[in-house]
Amino acid sequence: MHLILLTLLIGIVAGLRAFIAPAAVSWAAHTGLLTLTGTPLAFMGYAATPYVFTALALFEFVTDLLPSTPSRKVPPQFAARIITGSLSGASIGAGLGNLWLGLVCGAIGAGLGTLGGATVRSYLASAFQKDIPAGLTEDIVAVLGAYLITHHIA
Repeated sequence: MHLILLTLLIGIVAGLRAFIAPAAVSWAAHTGLLTLTGTPLAFMGYAATPYVFTALALFEFVTDLLPSTPSRKVPPQFAARIITGSLSGASIGAGLGNLWLGLVCGAIGAGLGTLGGATVRSYLASAFQKDIPAGLTEDIVAVLGAYLITHHIA
């Protein structure tokens, strides 16, 4: 149950922000919170991996607030979230002994997070009468969620 919940939740984070989830998981692997040595996803804990995902996440923070950024529900954006949710879920799953269950739960969570996040953000943007505060709120939820999830792996 612990594995299912953590991987579903990290997938939801990927649905909110595609690169926050793999950045958090790779930092967890790199710092020893998540053991991926000897698994097919050991690269998530390599020295450069967390920095690459962190750079991508920072880039995503900026581009998300631009008015020209497409909806997260268009196929390329939706697919990116499913892929990073699957990768993040599979990584946690591999560390806890079931890569495939983690992958599936991460993908499901990413779908839920993508659709649910779009709905909540739309509601918040209406409430704030601006999109930027809604986007920043979503950023905070994604970062805080990823931190809490990766610090409850053990």
